[in-house]
Amino acid sequence: MSEVPLPDLLDIEDLDLRNEFTEILAKGDNIRIERIVSKGHASQDGFWYDQDQAEWIVVVQGSAELEFASPQRKVTLLPLEHLLIPAHCRHRVVWTSTSTETIWLAVFFDATN
Repeated sequence: MSEVPLPDLLDIEDLDLRNEFTEILAKGDNIRIERIVSKGHASQDGFWYDQDQAEWIVVVQGSAELEFASPQRKVTLLPLEHLLIPAHCRHRVVWTSTSTETIWLAVFFDATN
């Protein structure tokens, strides 16, 4: 049996990062896993994410700051720090590192209590 090559989440050398890069790594019923690569990217002024699904994020490399609308607060994420964002929790990206690429893993799913 031949081996399937494993993708490298840190392999970003061929990416054009003039815009933030997003790719779906896996998806299924009510779940999606994305790799996001940012470098100096942020949400547009006045823009807030308000998603129907919960989102669990981890910063694999780099750093970023998120802002939340209610309660109003900012959270800085460093490598290997993670955060669960409930569905409809309004948030935005304030900044991502300009000195290195920020690589995120984001898991979107329907949360149950």
